[in-house]
Amino acid sequence: QVQLVQSGGGSVHVGGSLRLSCVARGYPESMAWFRQAPGKERQGVAAMTTDGVRTAYTDFVSGRFTISHDANTLYLLMNSLKPEDTAMYYCAAAAEWLTLDDLLRPQSYENWGQGAQVTVVS
Repeated sequence: QVQLVQSGGGSVHVGGSLRLSCVARGYPESMAWFRQAPGKERQGVAAMTTDGVRTAYTDFVSGRFTISHDANTLYLLMNSLKPEDTAMYYCAAAAEWLTLDDLLRPQSYENWGQGAQVTVVS
């Protein structure tokens, strides 16, 4: 069992930047960021194995968001934010070293953070 504690989030204007953090108490092999907007399914945003060997991004954030991991903390740097990026963002951790096909699937993860709201306003 991995305990995840998130920080960051907030409200930002279009084109702005935010950074999310997620401290893991435990030693997961894979970690990810997901987001969920009201009335929509949870979707993968970015994910990586904690050894840095595998990294995956979903198409709609590629080139704008950067996932990174340092010691026991996962980060998501979000640049060029758009209104459609507005959602609750969750970090997730898995004990397994996931394949590229599985990194962005929510079913791959058994541990979840408490969530952080990101709101992008015009």
